[in-house]
Amino acid sequence: MSKNNTIKLAGLAFIIGLLCACSESADENMAAGGGSGSGNGGWINMSGSFDGWQQTGGATWTIEDGVFIASGEQGHLVTDDTFDNFRIRAQFWASEGSNSGIFMRIADPADIRDTTAYEANIYDNRPDQSGRTGAIVNHAPASVALITPGKWNTYDITMDGDHIEVWLNEVKTVDTTDSSYSSGHISLQYGSGDIRFRNVEIMRL
Repeated sequence: MSKNNTIKLAGLAFIIGLLCACSESADENMAAGGGSGSGNGGWINMSGSFDGWQQTGGATWTIEDGVFIASGEQGHLVTDDTFDNFRIRAQFWASEGSNSGIFMRIADPADIRDTTAYEANIYDNRPDQSGRTGAIVNHAPASVALITPGKWNTYDITMDGDHIEVWLNEVKTVDTTDSSYSSGHISLQYGSGDIRFRNVEIMRL
C-alpha cells in the first residue's frame, strides 16, 4: 500500500471515530433529559410557549421574546399537569403596587384561591404584610422583607412532602412544614398592575 493511501485511510478512521463519539454524546444527552420540553437535570422548561398551560379567568396572556405578559382582569396561567413533590424556578417582574403570585398544589383550576392552594405571593404592598412577597400566604410569613418592584426577581420554591422552602433572590424567606395540600396544578397569577414571568422551570422530585 502506498504512503498516500495509508494517510487517507488513517484520516477516514479518525473521522469515523469522531462521528461515533458525537452520536454517543447525543444519545447520553437525550437520556439525561435533553429532549424537547426538558432541560438538564430533569428541569422542564415551561417558558416561551403556551404548550402545557391553560388560561383561566379574565386575564389576557401574551408572549414577547419568551416573556409571559399579563393584563386585563384577574386570571391564571395554569399547568395542564399536576405535581406533588417538585421544585419550581421562575423570574418575575412586577410594577409598584401590582398583585400576583405563584399558586401550587391547586386541586381545582376553576377555583384558585389562597385558601385552596399554596400561594407564594408577589405583592410588596399587601396590607397584611405577613403575606407579602416571599411569603406563603396563610401558612408562613416571609422572614425578610425584600423590595421587588421594577426589576427582575427570582423565585426558587421546593415542595417535598410537607416541607416547603422558598428562596427569593437567593435569600431564604420560608422554611416550614405544612400538609394542607399534597398535589395539584401550578399557576402564574395575574391580579393587577404590570406583571411578567420568564424562565419558568419545574423539576419533579
